[in-house]
Parts: sequence; structure tokens; C-alpha cells
Amino acid sequence: MLTDLFHFLRRGDIGLAMGVMTILVVLIMPMPAFMLDLFLAISIILSILILMTSLFIQTPLEFSVFPTVLLIATMLRLALNLASTRLILAYGHEGTGAAGHVIEAFGNFVMGGNFIIGLIVFAILVIVNFVVITKGSGRIAEVAARFTLDAMPGKQMAIDADLSAGLIEEAEARTRRQVLEDESSFFGAMDGASKFVRGDAIAGLLITFINIVAGIIIGVAQQDLSFADASRTYTLLTIGDGLVSQIPALIVSTAAGLLVSKAGVKGAADKALMKQLSGYPKAMGMSAFVMGVMSLLPGMPMIPFLGMAGLAGWIAYRSNLTQKAVVVQAAVSHAEAIKPPPPQEPPITDALKMDDLRIELGYALLPLINSDQAGGDQLTEQIKALRRQLATDLGVLMPAVRILDNVQLQANDYLIKVKEVEAGRGQIYPNQFMVMDPQGGQVQLPGTHTVEPTFGLPATWVEASLREDASLKGYTVVDPATVMSTHLTEILRANVSELLSYADVQKLFAELPKEQSKLVEDIVPGQISFSSIQRVLQMLLAERVSVRDLGTILEGIAEASSFSRNPQVIAEHVRARLARQICAANLAPGGYLPLLSLSPQWEQAFAESIVGEGDDRHLAMAPSKLQEFVGLVRDGFEKAALSGEAPVLLTSAGARPFVRSIVERFRAHTTVMSQSEVHPRTRLKTIGSV
Repeated sequence: MLTDLFHFLRRGDIGLAMGVMTILVVLIMPMPAFMLDLFLAISIILSILILMTSLFIQTPLEFSVFPTVLLIATMLRLALNLASTRLILAYGHEGTGAAGHVIEAFGNFVMGGNFIIGLIVFAILVIVNFVVITKGSGRIAEVAARFTLDAMPGKQMAIDADLSAGLIEEAEARTRRQVLEDESSFFGAMDGASKFVRGDAIAGLLITFINIVAGIIIGVAQQDLSFADASRTYTLLTIGDGLVSQIPALIVSTAAGLLVSKAGVKGAADKALMKQLSGYPKAMGMSAFVMGVMSLLPGMPMIPFLGMAGLAGWIAYRSNLTQKAVVVQAAVSHAEAIKPPPPQEPPITDALKMDDLRIELGYALLPLINSDQAGGDQLTEQIKALRRQLATDLGVLMPAVRILDNVQLQANDYLIKVKEVEAGRGQIYPNQFMVMDPQGGQVQLPGTHTVEPTFGLPATWVEASLREDASLKGYTVVDPATVMSTHLTEILRANVSELLSYADVQKLFAELPKEQSKLVEDIVPGQISFSSIQRVLQMLLAERVSVRDLGTILEGIAEASSFSRNPQVIAEHVRARLARQICAANLAPGGYLPLLSLSPQWEQAFAESIVGEGDDRHLAMAPSKLQEFVGLVRDGFEKAALSGEAPVLLTSAGARPFVRSIVERFRAHTTVMSQSEVHPRTRLKTIGSV
């Protein structure tokens, strides 16, 4: 039975309900003196607990139940006031212990036998509680509640913005919203709860006045006491009762003020106060100086002021040392944070990496890429333009160019490497201009005679002051960066097929429109592999055929892959599909296609020299015959050049690949076309025959 009762009382909800009911019962039922002493002790310890909790909490929301606690504590004091009033008025004539020993002790201790002193002390406590603490904390709570409610929409929007930007997770956003709601509810409740404290102070003042007047009347009129005895007895009891009520009320009011004034301060009150008050050693030092001066004033007690001056000076000294240590530690931490890590040996796999394109410069050419110098970045800007131009002309993206200095080169030399193999070199002068005669003759200007690195024409480097003279004489004037970029352009066009990697092909196909991507899915890998497509594109680029029209190229590959898997055969079929493009790229300024055709005799000779079947076909022509053919081709193109023409060599479709393999060895830029690659609507002009 007792166990069940114990478990029943341990339930928090039941205990709180019984406590509130007990307070209400005290308001109605009389209470013996010994129980009043017990409840007064509970009231005092409860008020001290509230004050200590307010001091030690980190944020006000940790004591969000404070308004409820304040209401219960106020009701408890009012109930005890009523119970003590009943005892004082009923049994006050029996002596000062009529309302319990707590009230008697407070009355005797504070009044010291003089009830006038007791009245004054009680009045001062009421004024401090009502006018100073309660009014100030009520105003703070009111303003805090208003500002919290006004700022709530903005804070909500900030949380939503952080959530949308991905800076916080949904759980954190939900927690922040809950904190906002709790803050608004707490400060709103504190605004109302401050009225409890104010009402408690007013009620205590009225109850004290009523008790004194009514006690004197009862003592004189009903209990036959003299006015002096009645005044002494009832005043002592009433003042003691008032003090027992007002001291806990003052403590709770102080706790309320600490709680509402803690907004914006993180951590316990003692740490926040010590951190902020001792955070400025100069202020503490000035305080010590002022107290030391005050101790020297005539008639001023020296010991207290000197003692406080010494204490304040010691605190200022320790705070200054602490701040210096913090600054030094912060500097050390910052230095360690920015200290570069020890150099690590690069992994050996870095030695396997290869640059597709590299330009190595002598030290005198560094101004061409140094943006801090006048005219810097010329080379890098021209390389960017070159990449865009090649993408338009050939349909592929040029790989990034790595530019670095090479102390082993001469000061004005540069070296161009393709896959780290030398592909070209030259010599330029950063502050001069290259001048060339369009007729191919030697330039008649003072300067450094040289050879143009791209095409091997005679050229001369002249000073910048001679630039206008060279232009007036009809010479071609080129700046150093353009000389190098032109050389790089020709090297790229000659080696673009080698630079087209498997990854580049996949990237080209990944960027195709959706309609053309479906064709890729149909033929890869069922009819042809990506590597075979890469080989076909490389063959086209090797003869400077643009692969920009990937749609037509894919259609040609799809058609050819149905009867052959040989990339050479597929490439020849694709060239026929690109007839319009190939013809347009080789048109003369007059809008016609100049032709240097292969004679029937040589067509027959090549047809008879091709041996093998299918993919194993190859050319087996006698070396003397090949030498004769090379001489005739060279003569034919030289005659065409003398007449101002740059023709293409026209052969049959079967012989074209083999003729091209011979011609590219001595005339790499010569275009060799088959008859199937001539578009029907192209105007033709036969220049000669081989």
C-alpha cells in the first residue's frame, strides 16, 4: 500500500497538481504556526533556487518554464501572506511568536527592537523591488517580445534561404524554426509574467498596511492591550511577515531581470561578466588609478580604497598578460596554418604523363606570355583565337598548349613539341618585326636576315622604328607572336590526326544532337567500334578534311560499315559523301575547281600495280616507275604554280589512296581527290595532266 502511494506521488503531473491544490487550500483553510514555518522555508529556498538557475543557464531558453514557476511562486507567497495574516490577527495578542518562529525571527533581527526601523527597511525593499527591478525587467521583457516577433519573418526567410542554398540540412532548419518559435513564446510569456511580480509587490504593501492597522484595532478594542503594546506586537509580526514575503519576492524579481537581460549573451552569467569586464585591462587600470587617487583625499579612509586599487591593478595586469598570450597563440596558430607543408616528392606516375602540345621558350621570349609587362599575353591570346579557328575549320578542339621556359635554348629560340617530340623550332625577337617580300626576294632593309620558320621563306628582323618604312615598300610585316602562332597553326594542321584521341571522339559524340545520337547507338558497337570511328576521323583530318559535319560522316560510316570493316575503305566512302565540302575547300578565287588529272596510262599503271584482295590490297610498283611518277607530278604542279593556279590531283577512286600515300611524302599539302569526290554542281577547270 505504501509502495503504491510512493509511486503515485513520484509522478510529476500528480505532484504538480497536488502542489497547486495545496496552495489553493492554504488560501481558504487556516494553517498552524509550525506548518507556516515549513512553507515559508520552502518559499525562501524556492526563490534562491530560481535565482541560481538564472545565473548558471547558458541561454534564456534553457529556463523557458520560468513564467510558470514565477506564477506558482507568486501564488505561494500570497497564500502564505493570507495564512500569516490570519494567524497574526487571531493570535497576535499572545505575543510575537503567534505567527511562527520564522516571522518572529525576521521581525526581531531586522527591527532590532524599533518598529520604525522595520517599517523603513520594509518600505525600501518594496521600493527597490517595485520601482527598480520589477519595472526595469518588465520593460526589457516587453521590448524583447516586440523585437522578437518583428524579426521572426526575416529570420524564417533566412533559414529557408540557407536550406534552399544547401548550406543546412532539413533537420537543422527544423531545429532553427523551433528555436524561433520558442523564443517568441518565451519573451511573450515573460512580458506577461513581469506583471505577476509587480502585482505581488503591490499586494505585499497593501497586506502589510492592513495587518498593522487591523492588528492595532483588534489588540486595543478586542484584546484590551495598550496602544503601545498593540503597536509593538502587531508591527513586529506584520513587518516580519512582510520581510519574509518581500525578500523571496525580491530574489525572484532579480532572477527575472537577469533572465530577460541575458538575451544575446552566451554562457553562464559569471563567465560572461568576467570575460567582458576583464577584457579591457586599460579600463581596469584606470579604475585602479582613480581609487588610488581617492584614497589620498583628506578624510577618506585609505585602507579600503588602497586595497581595492591594488586588487583592480592586479586584475588589470593579469588580464593584460592573458591578452598578450592569446595574441601570441593566435599568431602562432595562424603561422602554423599558413605554413607551407613540407615539399612532397611527386609520385613516380607523374613521370608518365605526357603533354600533347608544348611550347618551350628561351628566356628572352618570356615577355610574350608575361601579363605584367607591356604587350604581354600576346601569345596566349593568339593561341586562344587559334583554338577557336581550328574548331571552326576542322571540327575538333585543339588540346591545351603548355608554355614553359627552357634555359637550354638560346635566348630568342622557341621549340614546339607534339607529344613531347620536336615538331618545329624557330627564332624570334620580341621587340622587333619580321619583314618578308611577297615575291620571295631578300628584304632590302637593315636588320637580321633569317628564314621564316613556317614556310622557309627569306625574311628579315627589323627594329620597330622601321615598321612603317617596310609597309610603304609593300613588304609583309609580322609581329613576333604572330610568327610563332602561324608556325604553331601549320604544325597543328599537319599533326591534328595524331592529336585526336579516343576521349576526344567520345566527347564529340556526347555533344551530338539527340537525333544523331540515335544513329551512334544503332551502329556502335554492333557494326563498328569507337576506335574504328576514331581511325576514320584521323584519316580525314590527315588530309585536312573537316570533321565538323559529324552527321554526314556518321551516315557515311553507317553505309560503308555494312559492306566493310576496313577504316580505309570506310574513309574513302565518307569522302564521297563529303564531296561538296571537299570541293568548296579547294575552290580557286574564281569559283572553279582547278584539276591536275592523272592520265589513263598512269591510271592503268596503278591499277596493275595494286595487288591483293579486300583489306589486304597494297601497291607493288617498281621504284623506277615511282621515281618517274614523282618527277612528273612535281613538274605538273610547278607549271600550274607559274600560271597562278593551285590545282588538286584528280585520280580514280581505286587509285586515290595509293596516289595520296606517294604524293604526301614530297608535297604534304597537296590535295588528292577521286572522281567520286567531285560534286556535280562544281565548276571544273583542267590545268593539265600527269
